[in-house]
Amino acid sequence: MRLLFATGGTGGHINPALAVAGRIRKEYGENAEILFVGTENRMEARLVPAAGFNFKTIEITGFYRGNLLKNLGRNIHTVRLIMSASREAEKIIKEWKPDVVIGFGGYVSGPVLRAAHKLHIPIAIHEQNAFPGVTNKALAKIADLVMLTSEDAKDRIKSKNEMIVTGLPVRDELITSDRDIARAELGIPDEMPLILSMGGSLGENAINEAVCGLIANKKDDHDCYFIHAMGQYGLWVPEKLHELGVDFENRKDIEIREYINDMQVCMPAADLIICRSGASSLYEIRALGKASILIPSPNVAENHQYFNAMELVNKKAAVIIEEKDLTPDKLTEVVNSLLHDKKKIAEISKNVKEMAILNSTDLIVENILKLVK
Repeated sequence: MRLLFATGGTGGHINPALAVAGRIRKEYGENAEILFVGTENRMEARLVPAAGFNFKTIEITGFYRGNLLKNLGRNIHTVRLIMSASREAEKIIKEWKPDVVIGFGGYVSGPVLRAAHKLHIPIAIHEQNAFPGVTNKALAKIADLVMLTSEDAKDRIKSKNEMIVTGLPVRDELITSDRDIARAELGIPDEMPLILSMGGSLGENAINEAVCGLIANKKDDHDCYFIHAMGQYGLWVPEKLHELGVDFENRKDIEIREYINDMQVCMPAADLIICRSGASSLYEIRALGKASILIPSPNVAENHQYFNAMELVNKKAAVIIEEKDLTPDKLTEVVNSLLHDKKKIAEISKNVKEMAILNSTDLIVENILKLVK
């Protein structure tokens, strides 16, 4: 059988697709031929070949929003690229002859799946967010299979067929992790809560500022451990902490990193997580049953991180602080209220764990293969 995956732009789109493709390759070996289509200048051009999959590119960009007059020229160029991308996609599909084409989001999915539909090849989509993206909303109307991460997304997307909630693939090493082993590896005493905070690989100024203030506010409390990832653009964080009187280099309970390279250790060890509300991070939180303070990014399409967060908040499975309300003192207040209420943390952990679908990868593979002729 031949499967074509179309996705790109962000890790939130690409990594779930790679997880599903990897599972199919593992189970079916040479009986499954897999091709990815993406763009040459985004993350997929690096991640897909690194995972050992064949990769072809088409040239496509998204529409620029905001001032229509200012972006008119750019958007005219985008329309031209969409037309040429459709021809490129059709050529790839005719040459490769896939049995099924699967889109995992990103604007590259649009022309590829439309071309496959035009050629009468079954198409499937997977939507990661609680508020579906524009491309998947359009594709759902013609897709043979629509899979969703979020139950809430059902009310925000229209499909010609019944939609299936599959959840989102989570790395096996996270699902099978052990809190006690992880904490021992990090050298954290069992009775001390660990707060894991991060704003993504690049870093987020708002989160970095708030967490610096949180650590400074609690520097004399010694009632928890901190691991904070400042990100590529947050290298000013150590200096900021020094300005706030935090001598973190000489503290075993405060660890500042640029990036979390051992998430399979840090997240299982954590008692409270402070982060954005991208789909992948939230599903890892679900799978591990972790209490979290979510700070949705306001700078994403359709404000989808807010809706991702609210799905958990409405089920008493997380706490939210919108960025417009985020200050060091506000964050400190919320953290202290949770640290001093173990029953509340246990309730949040239980509720979020109940929202997880732990066999997500298997469900997605099973439903995709139903489309293979």
